[in-house]
Amino acid sequence: MRLRLLRRNLLALLGVLFVVATLLFSTRVLLVSESDMRAPDGYQPPGDLKFNFDSVSALSESVYKANFKQVVLNAETFPGEPKLVLVVQVHNRPEYLRLLIRSLQRAAEVDGLLLIFSHDYFSEEINAIVREITFCKVLQIYFPFSTQLYPKEFPGQDPRDCPRDASRDDARRTGCLNADHPDSYGHYREAHIVQTKHHWWWKLHFVWERVRAMQGYSGFAIFLEEDNYVLPDFFSFYKSMRDFRRDKCADCDMLALGNHDELNDFTSKSNKVFSTGWLSTKHNIGMAISREVYYKLMGCSDEFCTYDDYNWDWTLQHLSGTCISKPLKVLVAQGSRVLHTGDCGLHQKENCRPEWALKKVEDNLQMAKLGLFPQGLVFSGSEPAEHKAHMKNGGWGDIRDHTLCKNYSKRL
Repeated sequence: MRLRLLRRNLLALLGVLFVVATLLFSTRVLLVSESDMRAPDGYQPPGDLKFNFDSVSALSESVYKANFKQVVLNAETFPGEPKLVLVVQVHNRPEYLRLLIRSLQRAAEVDGLLLIFSHDYFSEEINAIVREITFCKVLQIYFPFSTQLYPKEFPGQDPRDCPRDASRDDARRTGCLNADHPDSYGHYREAHIVQTKHHWWWKLHFVWERVRAMQGYSGFAIFLEEDNYVLPDFFSFYKSMRDFRRDKCADCDMLALGNHDELNDFTSKSNKVFSTGWLSTKHNIGMAISREVYYKLMGCSDEFCTYDDYNWDWTLQHLSGTCISKPLKVLVAQGSRVLHTGDCGLHQKENCRPEWALKKVEDNLQMAKLGLFPQGLVFSGSEPAEHKAHMKNGGWGDIRDHTLCKNYSKRL
């Protein structure tokens, strides 16, 4: 009798162990160290992620297929709805992009992110950098009107377009395509200059309207750029700002987790926030937008797309208090959680030294680390949210740009 009971207990124990082992295997419970967060050597992307760079038409087809399929990397490892969406606008600065990804990897609680990279330059190198990420869910989307896909026609630079500095009389005499549509200062469009504003507006539409992984998502999307760098308490501080806004600043339209003060006096400012009107020069870094604010901006699509300024952020400042009748109010982190590392960009192409930028950031972080992860937020004051008029920068006078911009919501 005792032998039978022992057999039964042993069989039951073996059965339990088998079930546990099966569950562990099927759910892929893995222990991954912080030093091993990248894809294994020799990793090959799934077939539906491979891009064909053999020709412009083949590349264009790859872009459209990727935007349609929307393959979310690491979705099985991190199931469920995202706790926060980050949207990164990427051009062609891979070394700075690596710095941003490194900072995200080092930040706390990143496993709940949906990290969306929006590309307007397509390369195997950049795709490989992004696809090595294993610490959260990742989605890549691709701007389908990139100048790379239209090298000799609009929205790229058509050889029949008017030279930037041609006079209107000379332009009409030569019969160049856009002779009747210079900007406010008499200059004609430059494709590489206007692309950033096009990409930003398309990305805003696509993220909120077409990204399937965001359907039902009711939180903020934080907009970053490839030459940004986030602090280790980025997500923790976002949650504190989100809750502070809900409880004490319900009329704040947006959050700004970054500013352009770098880490000056960070420890004394790390737990302080204030409210003010949104300004291009101060609040365009680490900007958190809700779906409600997105709808406000969409109501001003015509104005955004025809305002003669090639900068998306200056255009947004123009809308605040004009087309958007109540100026946009923003809750701002005094101690920036997003830093700008780029020492080159749209207008500065040479002498890019990302290693210097990294050294500067890491030195500053050493001095600021005591101010990270504050226990609560302190409201340091408010300034009135008012419309701030500015001198438009031009560069956006071509009606072809206006028409394409306005049609993004219809041609996604």
